[in-house]
Amino acid sequence: MVRDEEAPVAAPPAAGLSAGEAAARLERYGPNIVSAARPTPLWHRIAAQLRDPLILVLLVAIALTVATGDYLDTAIISFVVVVNSAVGVVQEVRAERAVMALRALSAPGARVVRGGEERHVPSSEVVPGDLVLLGEGDIVPADGELLEEAALLVDESSLTGEAEPVGKPLPADGEPRPVVSAGTVVVRGRARFVVTATGADSATGRIAALMTTRPSATPLQRRLAAFGRVLAAVAVALCLVVLVIGLLRGQDAELMAVTAISLVVAAVPESLPAVVTLGLALGARRMAERNAIVRRLPAVETLGSVTVIATDKTGTLTEGRMSAQRLWTRHGTAAVSGTGYAPEGRVERADTELRPDTAPDVTELLTAAVLCNDAALQAPDEQDGRGAEGRGDEARSSAQGDEADWHALGDPTEAALLTAGARLGLDREALARQWPRTEEIPFTSDRARMTTVHRRPGGGLRVICKGAPEVVLVPEVLADGAGALAEAAEAAGELAAEGYRVLAVAVADRAEPPEDGEDWESGLNLLGLIGILDPPREAAAVTVAACRRAGIIPVLITGDHPLTAGVVARRLGIVEAGEEAEEVTTGDRIRDGSAGDLTKPRVFARTSPEQKLDIVQAWRGAGHVVAMTGDGVNDGPALHRADIGVAMGRRGTEVARQAADLVLADDDLGTVVAAVEEGRRVYANVRRFLLYGLAGGTAEILVMLTGPLLGMPLPLLPAQILWINLLTHGLPGVALGAEPVAPDTMRQPPRPPEESVLGAGLWPRILAMGLVITAASLGAGVWAHETGRPWQTMIFLVLGATQLGVGLASRARPGTFTNPFLLVGIAVALALQIAGVYLPPLQKLLGTEALSAGDLAIGCALSAVGYAAMRLQTRLSAGGERAAGPGAPNAPSASGTPGTSGATESRARAGR
Repeated sequence: MVRDEEAPVAAPPAAGLSAGEAAARLERYGPNIVSAARPTPLWHRIAAQLRDPLILVLLVAIALTVATGDYLDTAIISFVVVVNSAVGVVQEVRAERAVMALRALSAPGARVVRGGEERHVPSSEVVPGDLVLLGEGDIVPADGELLEEAALLVDESSLTGEAEPVGKPLPADGEPRPVVSAGTVVVRGRARFVVTATGADSATGRIAALMTTRPSATPLQRRLAAFGRVLAAVAVALCLVVLVIGLLRGQDAELMAVTAISLVVAAVPESLPAVVTLGLALGARRMAERNAIVRRLPAVETLGSVTVIATDKTGTLTEGRMSAQRLWTRHGTAAVSGTGYAPEGRVERADTELRPDTAPDVTELLTAAVLCNDAALQAPDEQDGRGAEGRGDEARSSAQGDEADWHALGDPTEAALLTAGARLGLDREALARQWPRTEEIPFTSDRARMTTVHRRPGGGLRVICKGAPEVVLVPEVLADGAGALAEAAEAAGELAAEGYRVLAVAVADRAEPPEDGEDWESGLNLLGLIGILDPPREAAAVTVAACRRAGIIPVLITGDHPLTAGVVARRLGIVEAGEEAEEVTTGDRIRDGSAGDLTKPRVFARTSPEQKLDIVQAWRGAGHVVAMTGDGVNDGPALHRADIGVAMGRRGTEVARQAADLVLADDDLGTVVAAVEEGRRVYANVRRFLLYGLAGGTAEILVMLTGPLLGMPLPLLPAQILWINLLTHGLPGVALGAEPVAPDTMRQPPRPPEESVLGAGLWPRILAMGLVITAASLGAGVWAHETGRPWQTMIFLVLGATQLGVGLASRARPGTFTNPFLLVGIAVALALQIAGVYLPPLQKLLGTEALSAGDLAIGCALSAVGYAAMRLQTRLSAGGERAAGPGAPNAPSASGTPGTSGATESRARAGR
């Protein structure tokens, strides 16, 4: 956590620190993190609970009952305050721990060299003296001094406020080396640096020490808090009516005052904020278990409204296992066999295996592809032997599979080229020694090509350029004649039409560097083309079909060739033959303005990161909620502009991951769909709790208002009201937030983001269920009153039991044992409700009388009324939604415009 005064300023050994030395320094200096905020003390949490307006009302009631000597009511109200506050504190702590666990899952990583091997470690484990590697899109994990760099540009705006990226050229010998600072972003190029400061002593740490931040409420929490204030005001007004009615009928003033206060507390589900917070946090935790790591809590609720998923192709819809399978040169074609990134395999031409000395054209092509390359292959034994230090490797690897597989470190396309070279028999390390790299022009999304310069064994320089055919097979780059270029372009088109990603490779030998550095990429000669296949994931077509069923529009945005993009889109069902949206729109058409309405096409090819912004904004302008996937440093603006930014956990850059709302640990589009399902589940459970809690509160107010008109002066005592509230809103209420996803959740259209949490018919359902509970309770009370039975106890029993029946019927999957916590909670609550009728201590506290066995059976049986009414209402509601179908107001229309009015900027953005 402090600057290492002993950190070497001279270049450390190329092997970096040993694992033992790194562990010792981590123990000595501490983790590379800014000092964590102090935990909230328990007394502060309790005080926050006691400041809740409804709890303050109860404290007033306690003072009133103490002043009048009503110690029984004082005891029961105090018990309710203690239990409610304890539940609130426990839920707050659980939610906080869940969020902290998610932050740990999404923590940034770093590439270091230790023991002569490249490792991926969490940034928190970087120590002074570490040799760190940087590439495009990386976030600098610590302060340090550069040892080498290639075309490095660093965005330091987070520290200096300067918008323009800064170059870091190495000085002449003897002059101070340039430094990089923690928290800055590599925009272009690559570098190595030695760490000089970590943690609080780094540039970011020194700034962070001057600032404190407090977590803000999510949009849903803010809406529910505002709703709670309105609901409380309405409940207070109605309870004042109850107070006035009681006083006019000659009831004791103190009794009626405490009754009114108790009714206010019971009518409003005061545990709602805690239930929502816990539901969001646990929902995010469940998403993490399904490989979707939520970085911002509001994303959980926004996911339920997603109407468009704009996805990349490579590694998301495809396996991410690039395989170079086809080679083309002017002398013919060759095929590469083998699986994964393992070097075992063959390169064949006309059923004859090729070796480096038997096919000079193929050898020269693959040699160039291996040299113009920044990836690396990791053997299974290297993974097994790296210990705990390298456990983060899989998170950064583009390869998938088990631990026995070879893995790619770096770009999977470049790894596929290394594999093809190895299968021909080329030794990458020997080639690097024979042809040492002297200069490079890194790949960028705008250039779509990469160029390296190597010293030839016999003197002079060799320039190697590889990139997309559109930017390499042009006269400005190649010196080949027009006929040769046309022939190569035709071959590239044929490969793309078969679904291959195509790279063109060209070289030129130079005696000395050109005067203008840009002249490196001109006058080259084409060596050939490489067709790389990334097969679609087995479940990709199923995922796309699930999107369509859920009313979500899948849109493919890729940098690949239009023919390749079209083949993949049709194969996976993103578009179908004959659809208006079948035509592939290219980045060139967007650039020249001929693409038209960007919400019409479903496939975009050869697009730049800036054009992703235009596509996202077009969909959002049409009123849609967009989830956007991205992996590059330039994807940050599009990820930020989308309602849900989704970054790739394996192949994505650190910048993309830290800018996103959601990180896919497996880079699979199916994980986004699973996260959408989880978001809908969380929102549905919040509405489920509201229906259950508000229906019960409505019934309690109606019972107190209507009872006197039916000859029952005071239907419930204050302690009885609070007891029912405690049992129904306690364990069962919290357990409703853990309900599983309903079977038809992903067959319903998305909800509009502007829709109130009580919208889509929830208010009428609440009032209807409140009337049912009221009718059952008052019906039992009137019958008991007329037959000389303990009518107040009967109302008490039936009101609580019927609410629990409604809670049982609110389950997402009735008739199953999913969410056993709810079943246990309802059973315990019902047992305590019955205990309140029969146990002498509780009889004294609650003012109840024992019922006969027959009366108890009748009271419990009436709870079935609540269950039956809730099940009937659920079926009718579900039937109405199915009848509405995809053309319902919530659903996206065929034209790509939602049926709801255009969404405004106040839509539920994911916390930004």
